[in-house]
Amino acid sequence: MVELLLLLLLLLFPFLLYVAAPQIRKMLSSGVCTSTVEIPGKVVVVTGANTGIGKETAKELAQRGARVYLACRDVQKGELVAKEIQTMTGNQQVLVRKLDLSDTKSIRAFAKGFLAEEKHLHILINNAGVMMCPYSKTADGFEMHIGVNHLGHFLLTHLLLEKLKESAPSRIVNVSSLAHLLGRIHFHNLQGEKFYNAGLAYCHSKLANILFTQELARRLKGSGVTTYSVHPGTVQTELIRHSSFMNWMWWLFSFFIKTPQQGAQTSLYCALTEGLEILNGSHFSDCHVAWVSAQARNETVARRLWDVSCDLLGLPMD
Repeated sequence: MVELLLLLLLLLFPFLLYVAAPQIRKMLSSGVCTSTVEIPGKVVVVTGANTGIGKETAKELAQRGARVYLACRDVQKGELVAKEIQTMTGNQQVLVRKLDLSDTKSIRAFAKGFLAEEKHLHILINNAGVMMCPYSKTADGFEMHIGVNHLGHFLLTHLLLEKLKESAPSRIVNVSSLAHLLGRIHFHNLQGEKFYNAGLAYCHSKLANILFTQELARRLKGSGVTTYSVHPGTVQTELIRHSSFMNWMWWLFSFFIKTPQQGAQTSLYCALTEGLEILNGSHFSDCHVAWVSAQARNETVARRLWDVSCDLLGLPMD
């Protein structure tokens, strides 16, 4: 009898999961940006905006009237997304510019072009990223995760910072991850040459995002520019394309995974919500301030990472 009940339960489980999935997904994606702020005339840059969370973030900001730059490596794909957003929102001020975060020459070229083209920058969303790549290096010899996820955005932010200050009040949103909990900053092995694990390399880079956010916030006090890091949740995006295991896990638990639109909510919350300035430097998840690891609260490591990043990128440390 017990065996029959277990067999029946196993047979019914997929059906029950299917029926319960909408409620489960709703419960797991409770954070929603409820701000009704319109931002006509504001200028926004979103990295990695040709797919996933970045695309949904850009779409919503365009819907609210902003002039939005889709900063992405694949310009052809970006143009298709821009047309889609223009059609859906009626906002023709959606522009595509090439940005390859794995190449500092591309980053500098993007910044130079943007600064020549625009008088203002009100919101910078550092959204693009790579995850679980086989060991490889950027054009400048940096390990791919730390190079793209941290150093690429570090350089981009530095190059656009004066424009953000001139446009204040302005905001910087850095997309991190809950994976930062497993991250460590190994200064003696920052480029993964002594030992390397693709999963941990991603975690280390996401920790670097939070440390960068906190140190940047400290340095920007009184400037009118505020910055926030976010965990978007577990989201169905192209980020997992390098890992067959992660693709399988995402498929297996697809009912529990956020859509890109749901994943964009916390980035939008930090970009749009009024009165958030008092939480400068904070980390958010599901549109609420979130706890971070002890490593992510280490001011000494944050300052050293800043100095090391400047040194690697050839930037002044002050």
